[in-house]
Amino acid sequence: MTNRRDLLKGSAAAGLAVTGFPSILQAQSAKVLRFSHTDTSVGARHQAAEMFAAAVEKYTQGRYKVQVYHSGQLANDAKSLDQLQIGGLDFAVTGVVTFTPHVKDLSLIALPYLAENYEQGWKLYDTSPFIAKQAAALPAKGMRVIGNWEAGFRSFTTNFPLNSPADAKGRKLRIAPVEMIRWIMESIGFSPVVMPVTEVYLGIQQNTVSGEENPIDTIFSQRFYEVAKYVTLSNHVYSPLWLAMGERAFKGMTASDQEGVMKAAKEAGDWNRREVRANDEKLLAEMTAKGAIIVKPDLAAWSKAAEGANERARKEFGAAAVDQMIGEAAAIRKAMG
Repeated sequence: MTNRRDLLKGSAAAGLAVTGFPSILQAQSAKVLRFSHTDTSVGARHQAAEMFAAAVEKYTQGRYKVQVYHSGQLANDAKSLDQLQIGGLDFAVTGVVTFTPHVKDLSLIALPYLAENYEQGWKLYDTSPFIAKQAAALPAKGMRVIGNWEAGFRSFTTNFPLNSPADAKGRKLRIAPVEMIRWIMESIGFSPVVMPVTEVYLGIQQNTVSGEENPIDTIFSQRFYEVAKYVTLSNHVYSPLWLAMGERAFKGMTASDQEGVMKAAKEAGDWNRREVRANDEKLLAEMTAKGAIIVKPDLAAWSKAAEGANERARKEFGAAAVDQMIGEAAAIRKAMG
């Protein structure tokens, strides 16, 4: 004979059969967040983004899932930040220089030759009061930095031999829309042309520009060496990445989920830093095997040629801000050797 307790058990079992286990409920209710970047699917940036996505799902216990879109499928670098502001995207990872239209003084992080190696660059971005102050201004603009990621040191890829700054005179070179980069290129002698990174390969191929400047990982993943075989390792700007999140999406999370996202960003960023640093020589070797000509020039000549950008920066931003950025970097170089 069936008693009341048995009926209750049966009712509970039926409920589970209809609603499913908690994990199924969680998956059904997970909010999907969109992550955009312009690296290809084989670049270290994309690998880190996929790691980040998995970690976000883990640390938020399935409440959030991150969908990663590579190769500028949703937006180029500049537009991805615009989309963060209005909620069209939730995450974007791009060069720190891309943020400069939103916080003008960030241009000074692209002053030439602030760091000589990755460790110095990491220390600068992790501890610089000047950089922290600029990052703190971004939430009011609709986005916030949640992770320091890596791209590397910017160098040249050209379709002509670039043995010294003298070879740059009058040549059209693609640059990102960053005033400081333009000043450096003009100081060296180039005629800079602003162009989205997703259009650069074709631009060089059609000789709209004679080359571009980017870190090794980007040069490799975008295959710029195929159309501009001269890779000159000038290392003129240390150019890491920032992982940014839309402020609207961040504020919509609980404190626990915000913490989970930040933890995921740090873990993926630390891996990304190590991977990019370790990969430089391997990627250069692969490019060489495919016909690229790698040039390691005397950096003193390039540093001297770029000095004009510092003076233009002092006039535009004031000597105090420029000297603070240069001073913080110099102190780190001296301390770390």
